[in-house]
Amino acid sequence: MTTVSFHLEGSRIVGFDVQGHSGFADEGSDIVCAAVTSAVRLCECAINDVLGLEASVKVRQKDASISLKLPGGLGQTNESTCQTLLTALMVHFTELHEEYPENISVLEV
Repeated sequence: MTTVSFHLEGSRIVGFDVQGHSGFADEGSDIVCAAVTSAVRLCECAINDVLGLEASVKVRQKDASISLKLPGGLGQTNESTCQTLLTALMVHFTELHEEYPENISVLEV
């Protein structure tokens, strides 16, 4: 199962961790893992490459995990944009959980 943990400080999402393979299908054919990976990469690219911020991203192949943590001191516009992106990511993963409850879980920590 893939577990997605969104880290909150009050109502602010400050980052997330994604860990594990969904187990929906064999590696390379797993549509749940593909959906998760694509959404994470889109969010990371939007924050770091498009907005030009420096969110910390850690990828660990050995335990199939990726984490992202927002930098501090974001201006109002970048903060609002990042919160929109991360909230949309949470909604997307929650909807994936509704479709594939045995393969993905979403937590707020």
